[in-house]
Amino acid sequence: MKLGLLVGAAGPRINMDLILEAERLGYDSVWTGEAYGTDAITPLAWIGSRTTKIKLGAAIMQMPARTPAMTAMTAMTLDALSGGRFVIGLGPSGPQVAEGWHGVAYGKPLPRTREYVSIVRKILAREAPLQHQGEYYQIPYAGPDATGLGKPLKSILHGRADMKIYMASINPNGIACAGEIADGNLPIWMNPEKPELMMASLQRGFAKAGNGKSMANFDLAPFVTCIVGNDLEKCRMPIKDNLALYIGGMGARSQNFYNAYAKRLGYEEAAIKIQDLYLSGQKAEAVATVPDDLVDQVALIGSRERIADRLQAWKASPATSMLIGTTQPEALRLLAELCL
Repeated sequence: MKLGLLVGAAGPRINMDLILEAERLGYDSVWTGEAYGTDAITPLAWIGSRTTKIKLGAAIMQMPARTPAMTAMTAMTLDALSGGRFVIGLGPSGPQVAEGWHGVAYGKPLPRTREYVSIVRKILAREAPLQHQGEYYQIPYAGPDATGLGKPLKSILHGRADMKIYMASINPNGIACAGEIADGNLPIWMNPEKPELMMASLQRGFAKAGNGKSMANFDLAPFVTCIVGNDLEKCRMPIKDNLALYIGGMGARSQNFYNAYAKRLGYEEAAIKIQDLYLSGQKAEAVATVPDDLVDQVALIGSRERIADRLQAWKASPATSMLIGTTQPEALRLLAELCL
């Protein structure tokens, strides 16, 4: 089981002491994110300049925010500057952010993702000048407003053809797509005792990819919050806040991927109630509605002994990495002692 440190959309609040401690302890990676404020890459460049061996992961770079070529350029640049430590993480975001923030059509996320990843891989491989004719991307562009001067180009910078690409998928078709075209998946939550919610779809994707693809060459890396403390309810509260935000308010009522995922995890009634309360402005009540069992299943919380006991379920699961969300150095040290 590999360990990573999840710092999210930390931006100017980067806790470098925590990241340096993770590197010292042997954590494999550190991951940043983005929504509609801080981007994922600038903090990673800062972190990369202060570290020497920990991998630098984007969880995730929003595809609506960048052309595939810009993503590849960014990845190759940061990878070169960091000595080959960058890991690409991609996702389509959601319609509220794609259309409401980036001002582009959300479209059909899976066909767009297939094209996007294919183009990024072509650029990294650098086997021929870039050409692609698809539903979403035409390279060189030849639309009615084109100048006609576009020409296929190769990257000036020689990137790594084997640079890993992860996706962040939690619905069945998205998970299958990750299994088919990506090197790993980054689910925002996972119940280690319900592996079928991931594995059935991943196996479908592996079969479609062919060439012997399997969990032997794929990284299932869920986000796992860890809070060490003797007051169990106090430990649960920050996680309940986060779950209520995502299940209740991260998306429209008619299209909230996290709400749908909570239902598949077995919390349909709670998910409906959390969303109703959150969207009606009753956020404290929404937080209070998050079930203790859900928190306990997707996170590692409580005393050292309780965490060590719960960790057995994670070690027995198909997860190959855990990306740990914590602000506690003692949590990093405990998990390093138990896992590394």
